[in-house]
Amino acid sequence: MLSKRHGTGQSPVGTAITSGYRERTSMRLQHLHLLLTLARTGSLRASAQAMSVTQPALTKALKQLEEEFGTALVVRSPKGVRLAPAGELLAARAATVVREIDRAREEVAWFSRNERTTVTVGVSPAAALLLAPGAIARFQSRWPGVTVRLTDALYPKAQERLRSGELDMALGPLPAVGAGHDLRATPLLQSESVIVANQHHPQRRARHLSELHAARWILTGPRLGPGDPANLGFEQHGLAPPQVTLECDSFSILLAMLPTMGALAVVPRHFFTIHAPKIGLVALDIVEPLPPTVIHLTTRAEGPLTLPSQRLRDAFEQEARVVLAAQARADTP
Repeated sequence: MLSKRHGTGQSPVGTAITSGYRERTSMRLQHLHLLLTLARTGSLRASAQAMSVTQPALTKALKQLEEEFGTALVVRSPKGVRLAPAGELLAARAATVVREIDRAREEVAWFSRNERTTVTVGVSPAAALLLAPGAIARFQSRWPGVTVRLTDALYPKAQERLRSGELDMALGPLPAVGAGHDLRATPLLQSESVIVANQHHPQRRARHLSELHAARWILTGPRLGPGDPANLGFEQHGLAPPQVTLECDSFSILLAMLPTMGALAVVPRHFFTIHAPKIGLVALDIVEPLPPTVIHLTTRAEGPLTLPSQRLRDAFEQEARVVLAAQARADTP
């Protein structure tokens, strides 16, 4: 039987194992911070100052990290240091690890001391209108200690920010190629699209896509996304592709530009219903069916969601069911 150290209830061997584990864990985390700091500052001296360590100690830690991975992680030059290709790969993983550890600390603190925590969600315009109000109200009534941060996020930037850990989840359409093996996407509901123009546009009473062959268009969001008129099917009807004369990264810019431009744009129907009539925009009553947009809830496939994030995901899924049920009642004669 192992003898136990008096007063601690732990054997000398157990104490040594625990101490060694803590030392290695602390050292590894410090190494990750070291690599991220080098990437940010590009200087050993500046990194040492930022981490409150001596430059020799930092150099030693970097050498240990390179020995562990068996390759050079930084490239030194008279101008400073930069990450080598292997260092860039490790830094990308390190950033995710550090964020996850910070989130774990935040979640534990929330449970143990009832501190506030934050869930960050990227939302597309249609998702913001259809799902966010009801889901957030339902969630915050049960989780008042959690702050929800909503941010505009269209693909592919939404997926990039998910992978980097900036977002906990994203609500919106996916690229044509899908989410990717490292992300998990669940379809929630469809959002209808409409073509809009200012109330004086010469094609405002058009009924067919063929009548819009000479129109100017505004592209909102990424190419081949829901706001791209190329998705309307002009070429399938033997028509020339639409002429895009302006590209907007956000719907707020679109709202500012469209009322004074002789151009057309594709927007979610709910977006039109709420915003467009107030600023003199009309929807074209086009006979050809316009492609709907599928709103997905996307998270990282690796790593569990925090408990507040899980509950917020549940709230969005429940709100989608509420919206679908309301749509079904509206469609019933």
